[in-house]
Amino acid sequence: MRDLWEIAADQLIAAAAHDTPETLSAAARSIRDRLDSEGAARRFEERYARRSFRVWTTLDGHKRGAIDFDDEGYAWAATIIANALRPRTGGPRFVDAEEKARARSLADDPRTNDQLTYDLLLDLLRAGSLADAPAVFGTRRAGVRVVRVVGADDIADPIAHTEDHLHTFPAAVAEQQSCDAGSVSVTVDSRGNPLDVGREHRLFTAKQRVALAVRDGGCRWVSCDRPASFCEAHHIDEWARDDGHTDIDRGVLLCRFHHMQLHHGGWRITRHGKDDFVLHHPRGQTSALPPRPALKYAWTGFEPPPKRFRPVA
Repeated sequence: MRDLWEIAADQLIAAAAHDTPETLSAAARSIRDRLDSEGAARRFEERYARRSFRVWTTLDGHKRGAIDFDDEGYAWAATIIANALRPRTGGPRFVDAEEKARARSLADDPRTNDQLTYDLLLDLLRAGSLADAPAVFGTRRAGVRVVRVVGADDIADPIAHTEDHLHTFPAAVAEQQSCDAGSVSVTVDSRGNPLDVGREHRLFTAKQRVALAVRDGGCRWVSCDRPASFCEAHHIDEWARDDGHTDIDRGVLLCRFHHMQLHHGGWRITRHGKDDFVLHHPRGQTSALPPRPALKYAWTGFEPPPKRFRPVA
């Protein structure tokens, strides 16, 4: 009996008669990752480990930079650039008069696409998380939507993919994004035709995120000192599988690195009532995640010293 690899190879050979090399390459990578999900996760982690951003000055004084992206970072950066430059790169035309004027202005801009991309990057760095989305991106805010297929038997595909360009990721990426950005259930038939779109799962509101920042003061992972502004809100109960609720008591702040480590490394965080959060190692060890000492003292004050250390009247 022919195995799935042989069937996939025959399909790619047949598609070569009419598809472009770029399309065939993307399809081959997607098929490989789906047939070898363990290898896909390993390759993802290897590329993540190689991520880097380096700046330097050449001998003649030129300022240079080089980025080695991980998969998720590349998809995010590519989507931001595509959204910003779409009037020049064949993007959709808009009826809105204001957006049309912006598109016309961008098309007439004397800067090259590379120069516009550079200026966009600097604008984002300057504005940071306080960027006014309409001012920077126009009507549509850039974002990466990750799709994960769940069968009728509730068995989820070990590989997820981006809505744009169909980049493949380990399923843990979709789980991590669901924590921070929510998810929408879409029911489709066997050919992918949508039948029903469910409601968006609730996220932590802006006020709840403020409360988490006040309570946690930053990433709660053991010995991590990243501040709250660098963190994402993690649901310790998964919405669908564990009947999770978007309650402050069931959320915890994690920096992006540790949030990713939790989802990709088999870690868990639990909590009984309002006791300390507990971090569960994949091999079974546990560590308490108490409040940061500075916050503990801020809320409860200092314990009085033992009698022998009290000053004598």
